[in-house]
Order: sequence, then structure tokens, then C-alpha cells
Amino acid sequence: MAKPTVKAVLLSPQRELGAKPLLVVGPSLGTSTVLWTETAALLGDEYDVIGWDLPGHGISPAATEGFDVAELADAVVDLVDLVSPGARFHYAGVSLGGATGLQLGIKHGDRLRSLSVQCTGAKLGTPEGWLERAETVRRLGTPVMIQGSAERWFAAGFMDRQPEISSRLLHSLRDADRFSYSFCCEALAGFDVREQLGSITVPTQAIAGVEDSVAPPSFAEAVVAGITAGGGFAVVETLDGVGHLAPAEAPAVVAGLMRTFMKENGR
Repeated sequence: MAKPTVKAVLLSPQRELGAKPLLVVGPSLGTSTVLWTETAALLGDEYDVIGWDLPGHGISPAATEGFDVAELADAVVDLVDLVSPGARFHYAGVSLGGATGLQLGIKHGDRLRSLSVQCTGAKLGTPEGWLERAETVRRLGTPVMIQGSAERWFAAGFMDRQPEISSRLLHSLRDADRFSYSFCCEALAGFDVREQLGSITVPTQAIAGVEDSVAPPSFAEAVVAGITAGGGFAVVETLDGVGHLAPAEAPAVVAGLMRTFMKENGR
């Protein structure tokens, strides 16, 4: 397998990198750095915020072959080394981006200052479900996912209250490369780090939406239990009225929780 390539978008104000602590934020499958725009704006005065796009999503090039979630984590470290060689960074990610965060904690913990995994779990869905979705999207393209994703991504009423951000996120799904999206599904089919959580030593925050049907609060609780069983430090935060894309649905709350956690626990 060739390591996938991911590209970065600066989400904080333009300035010389390095004056502020670095925060790297990762996306959910089918989204782009748009997911983090508002939360990053709220953190951008205190942190250099860099978002990355999944292969074939946003500005990242399409993948030509399969990869696993551990290789996405390696790609994120390579990206950081391009921007700020050897830098230690805070990391936050949603769903597949959160799964990538767990892999960073397992494999690259020495590079992390803190970890915020959001709307995710140590295993997501079933391998059969992901492989079936990969096959469907490879055949029919990402637009076939729009209606189901709209229902899974957002808590009830969000699309009516925030038509602009929900529309931008659904556009990023529509525009994603179908083959890269399918490779991401296959990566999720093979993702299961439940037995490795105890090796995570970086302070970890697990944020869950009460209305998230993909990664409900029980998933965040299991992540925290796995980390603390190994002697690590981890906490759960559950958000009422939030579905699967917490930074887009509740940017002020998420930014506040992240800011407090990074300041109090970042190393």
C-alpha cells in the first residue's frame, strides 16, 4: 500500500507559524475542512489551526490505491513535518478524523500535546456495512450518499436553522472523488483499535453528540474507559442536541471545551 497524501488548509489568521501552539484538525468522511471553519475561527487567535482533507476530498489529491487508518495518521504527521518539522501539536478530529486521532495517539503519541476525538469510536459500524457502502459509491458516485448522510450527520432541525453550513458540507460530499471515498470506507471496515487504547498516554478528550446515531456517547465512554484502563488520562463530554458533526453543529461549545482541555492538559 502506498501512503495516502493529504493536503492542509490554514484555518487561523495568516501569520508566521510557530508563534502560537499548533492545532491540527481532521474531517469526517465525506466532509472537508469546511467542517472546522467556525470552530477554528473561535480558536484562531490562540492557536495556529491547520485542517487536513481526506484523500479525494477538498484539496487533497485522489487516492489511487487502498490505505488503512494508521497510514492516514502517518500522512498527518508527514503533513505537520512539511509545515513545521518535528513540531508537537494538539490534534482534534471527527469520525474518521477522530479514528485517525486514536491512531496518532497509539503510534505517534510523542508528537501530540493533547488529543480531542469527536463523534467517533475505537471501531465504527461493521466491516460488511462499510464494504457494501464502498461498492455502492464506487459504482454510483458520492451523490447517492447525500440523503442518508444529511439524516446521519445533523441533529433534528439543524439543516433548517443553518442551511448555509449544512449545504456547504453536503456539497463537499457531492464533490468528493468516488474512488477515494470508497477507499476511506474500506479503511473504516478494517479499523478496530479497541485492544490498543490502553497504550494511549496523551491526555484525551472524547466529545459525543447525544443525537449521534453513528457514534453515540457510549462509543466515547468506551474510548475513555480503554485509555484510563491503561493508566492514561481521558474525559468524556456529551453535547445535547448535537448529531455526528459537532464542530459544525455547536462550534462555540466545541471550541470552549477544546480550549479549556488544551490549556489545562496539553503537555
